[in-house]
Amino acid sequence: MAFSFSRAARLLVLLAVLAPWAGAQAQVQAGPGTWSGNQTWASDSVNGGALTGYYYWPSTAPALAGKRALVLVLHGCAQTAAGDVIDGTGDKGYNWKTVADQYGAVILAPNATGNLYGSHCWDWARSTHSRTVGHSGVLLDLINRFVSNPQYAIDPNQVYVAGLSSGGAETMVLGCLAPDIFAGIGINAGPALGVTTAQIGSVPSGTSATSAGNNCKNLAGTNAPAFATQVAGVVWGTGDYTVAQGYGPLDAAAMRVAYGGSFTKGVAASVPTGGSNIPYMNANGKVRTSEMTVTGMGHAWPAGTGGQNGNYVDATKVNYPAFVTDFWFTNNLRVARAAAPTMASCSASVSGSTVTVNGAASGAASGAIGSYRVVLNGPTPVDDAAAGSGASFSKAYAARADGYYSGSVTATDNTTGLTSNACTIAQFLVGTAPALQAPAGLAVAGASAGSITLSWNASNGATGYNVYRNGAKVNAAAVSSTGYTDAGLAPATSYSYQVSAVGNGGVESARSATVTGSTASGFVCTATTSSNYAHVQAGRAHDSGGYALANGSNQNMGLDNLFYTATLAQTAAGYYVIGNCP
Repeated sequence: MAFSFSRAARLLVLLAVLAPWAGAQAQVQAGPGTWSGNQTWASDSVNGGALTGYYYWPSTAPALAGKRALVLVLHGCAQTAAGDVIDGTGDKGYNWKTVADQYGAVILAPNATGNLYGSHCWDWARSTHSRTVGHSGVLLDLINRFVSNPQYAIDPNQVYVAGLSSGGAETMVLGCLAPDIFAGIGINAGPALGVTTAQIGSVPSGTSATSAGNNCKNLAGTNAPAFATQVAGVVWGTGDYTVAQGYGPLDAAAMRVAYGGSFTKGVAASVPTGGSNIPYMNANGKVRTSEMTVTGMGHAWPAGTGGQNGNYVDATKVNYPAFVTDFWFTNNLRVARAAAPTMASCSASVSGSTVTVNGAASGAASGAIGSYRVVLNGPTPVDDAAAGSGASFSKAYAARADGYYSGSVTATDNTTGLTSNACTIAQFLVGTAPALQAPAGLAVAGASAGSITLSWNASNGATGYNVYRNGAKVNAAAVSSTGYTDAGLAPATSYSYQVSAVGNGGVESARSATVTGSTASGFVCTATTSSNYAHVQAGRAHDSGGYALANGSNQNMGLDNLFYTATLAQTAAGYYVIGNCP
């Protein structure tokens, strides 16, 4: 299985159940697209207090089966839902919001009740687990509250759980205790089922994939047949010295024991930020488990760009919410699927002020193409959802005003209601070409110590673009795209930029508005692996209540002594984060 986040985007158009999408879509209510305020849910008679937390209800449509997925996200010890999981004001947390919007999924972020193990942990290490009491009981009650409430339109076949550390261990507990509830799980740095809190630092003798897998099957009891359609992802960092790294592959192997049958190890795929992902397929070729090793990551949730970077959350590593959600949606074994139709071709021709659009579609899952939608952007726009039907169509749009147009065509299956990918109609001209306009939207898209990257909007009629730095043109030949990287610059220096459009015959437009960009300082990140005591003595960290905290980021590295080791990366002057340099 190749490692790719682009698959997640394709799910929006490629995957659905055999039920009509159009009818299902009408029944799905759009949410506010923001995290809720703090909620109070079920009482916990074992650990004390009531389950509280937050939920995210997206405004976007669901990506699979016309109903929403539900994802339960469990924080680790010394974390909270508000402080570390949710994407609240000024706090990007675990970075679930973007994924929730992309897939139209509801996210639950509860706080662990009580104060287990002195750090608000989940009760994964209990000697017995129940579907009605303790943390498992209140969490399953929470799941039921959302699944049984029709306003959220949750598909019971698309319920998932993921968590870090004690939340990762509780994820394994829930996946084993209620395989009928959870179609997929995501264990991050979680000790195996059956060990104690005193055994998190190393895998104890006698604990194996077989023993943990058997514990898992025993916990499921009469619900064990549901293991046949559950999938599991496991992730851990090579710099994790809090929970033994050996638990990562052991957890994944234990789930395969619970799933039963034979498995084939797939080809390892590279993780963009360093590391590898290894899929395991069952005898039918279905991916059932995923083992991701993240190079240089300590004991943390890998949030990826957009997440927070502190208190056991690492924004410099892989975006695990994006990966594990793609893994769940792609490999879900409980939702029937049908393929969307495919646009075979589309084009536009011009006669006077009339534009004729043609298109053809093929490969519909069942039935005929019920409708084509034509969208034309230009001086006289078109959005026609009933342009035609059948294998192909041709439709004329008269009285289009002079100017440049572009557009797209999509096809919708008559039976399933699934919509194809968009076929793009390239820019074309109706009537006389207007004067060439300066590009709009010029912006600085990125910068390094020696370069600045620019982006801008396309100009109608442009065949290329010229880029000006501090009033002087920097490109020898016209730039064909709407972006440019100006290299060879001095670090920590500001530059002003303008862009002009170039048309046929070499005509050049006026220059755009000016933007200013600055190169980075040129600071080179360095990483040091040492004991926490040595880090403190060297000024890379400081002591707080017997714990070593990284200077700048204040990430907790563990006890300030010679027996705890951590890798610290200095990403700016006086600023250190746990892990290797990005």
